[in-house]
Amino acid sequence: MKIRQKFSNYEKMKDEMAGTFLQYDQERMIRKFGLEHDGAFLYLGCLNRHYRINRQNGQVSWSEDAFRTEEKADYNEAMTIYDVLCCSGEDCHPAHEWVNVKSLSSVRGGTLEKGSDFFHNAGKYFEGKADALSRACEKLGGKRLEKGDAAYELPLFPFLSTIVRFWDSDEEFPASLQILVDKNILDYMHYETLMFAISHLLNRLKEEM
Repeated sequence: MKIRQKFSNYEKMKDEMAGTFLQYDQERMIRKFGLEHDGAFLYLGCLNRHYRINRQNGQVSWSEDAFRTEEKADYNEAMTIYDVLCCSGEDCHPAHEWVNVKSLSSVRGGTLEKGSDFFHNAGKYFEGKADALSRACEKLGGKRLEKGDAAYELPLFPFLSTIVRFWDSDEEFPASLQILVDKNILDYMHYETLMFAISHLLNRLKEEM
């Protein structure tokens, strides 16, 4: 019962945000992010997957076969897309300067703060799987980087990337996962949404593995 209630609450919040999306200027979104669009949908890429947002009801779906079939976006991916399209700053742009997501200077506390279990647990999941993680990053459109047993720049959106850098465990240190984001990322989304975005990223990597 508790699991169903939790799922129901997430679905309710996602549906409410779909309604909120309809209150925003879609033409502004198109111009701002260079979105492909037609009369029925706005189109947006995220982690090498194709999404579309219904312009009449605000629902987000994704497809891997040019929308011959499609799936409803889950809570994390839908809420990330809504926040970026609706609530990003008017003049948001990438700084092209990377910062550790745990050390964003404008953030005080929160789930991703230093000392939390969020990245510790993720690093442990990928332990002994650096090659599989590398292949998963490449499936998501990642560009290989130096420094790390698996290090890639990934297209969170066509206009905003993130970096995943993983070190496997050895005799002295446990497995470690580092996420780097653009210094201006909070101009694109709220801090709480960043948690959704990174959760979605990690889930996509696990799916591809």
